[in-house]
Amino acid sequence: MRRLQVQTIFLTYLQKPTALKSRYANLLWGPPKKFSSQFDERKISWLELFYDLVYVIAISKITHYLTQHPNFSGLLDYVYFFVMVYWGWLNGSLYHDIHGGPGLRTRFMTLWQIMVVAALIVTMNVQPESMRFNATIALMVMQLYITYLWWSVGIYDKAHRKLSRPYIICYLLSLALLFVTLYLDQSWLRIVFYSTLVLNFLPQLLVKGRLKKGGLQLDLTSSMTERLGLFTIIIFGEVILGVINGITVLEKLNAHVWFNFSLGILIVFALWWIFFALIADRESRKGFITGYLVELSYIPTLMALGMIGASFSRLFTVYENPNDPNVLWIKNIFGASFCVFLIGITIISQFMEYQEAYNNRKRKVQLILFGFAITILGLSISGIIHNLHTYLVIILLILITVIVIITRIWLKIELKNSDNNL
Repeated sequence: MRRLQVQTIFLTYLQKPTALKSRYANLLWGPPKKFSSQFDERKISWLELFYDLVYVIAISKITHYLTQHPNFSGLLDYVYFFVMVYWGWLNGSLYHDIHGGPGLRTRFMTLWQIMVVAALIVTMNVQPESMRFNATIALMVMQLYITYLWWSVGIYDKAHRKLSRPYIICYLLSLALLFVTLYLDQSWLRIVFYSTLVLNFLPQLLVKGRLKKGGLQLDLTSSMTERLGLFTIIIFGEVILGVINGITVLEKLNAHVWFNFSLGILIVFALWWIFFALIADRESRKGFITGYLVELSYIPTLMALGMIGASFSRLFTVYENPNDPNVLWIKNIFGASFCVFLIGITIISQFMEYQEAYNNRKRKVQLILFGFAITILGLSISGIIHNLHTYLVIILLILITVIVIITRIWLKIELKNSDNNL
């Protein structure tokens, strides 16, 4: 009976006109959307949230790598892998935001990128002597796939070919450099690897003139701004995990340890409060380059946030053991990460849209953030505070001060608005 039903459906489909069958196939497969079909408001799909999950694991592995290599060399590797993973996530997210649809094509394209990133994660678990080769091959596959992602749009949208050409050229050059690293001497590796990052973020600058010439406007959409916020939440999860890992490696869970644990969690929550109070529910100012600058500004900001998590996982241990050879490195990188993260928030806020009343006070908040960022950096590098309790309490008080200032400004503006509406 089931076989007869399948045959009947298949025969019915064959009997339909060719144009109708083409419509069915087109709807099922779902070619990429064109720029002309963009929506101002778009709900984040379940597929995009599922796509983000693999990056949760990728960021976790990269952060763990930094905790295992607390030195300058490990930091350089962390920076490269973080930026490369962010670039992969950003391209996949932008593709879905601009060209994604409900058809099978979007789902398969997302699935393939998940597989590529998962393979990269696997290569970071192998022995150090073979990690370089395996990770490079995985990065080359990701590079090739994202190149194909933008090239394939031109198959369906001929007008898009001119826009995607700078992406394809730069990405292929980056792929070639990755291939070259397989045969390079160790002393040249990082120079070439970092050159691939420059090539990967260069196309947006090259395509600006083509967009203007074609009369096309491409802004950072509200849905993409939301995606950046969700990616930030991923990093915050890693910071919480860093606090937990830093406590669990200690031999005894006494009142002293639980106090440090509480301070760590409160500091992470304060950072979350500051970030989302200034950045969340805000849209990027219009303009293709403005959106590009927002995307770039997130790189050092989120990278520093991940470094805070990595430092937390070692911070409690080094204070318990002052003879640890990495004690100065952990303390300095912890303070520097706070500094970069707070300054990063300041830079991102510069490109966000605020009400006029908030704009008048935005400069004040930015100066306060910058001043406190330098203060935390100075406290960490100077080494004048030797007690971990005191150090964490001072950082927490600084962050609480920022929160109080932001909240006070918000209350004043809201009360004034409510009085005007009476």
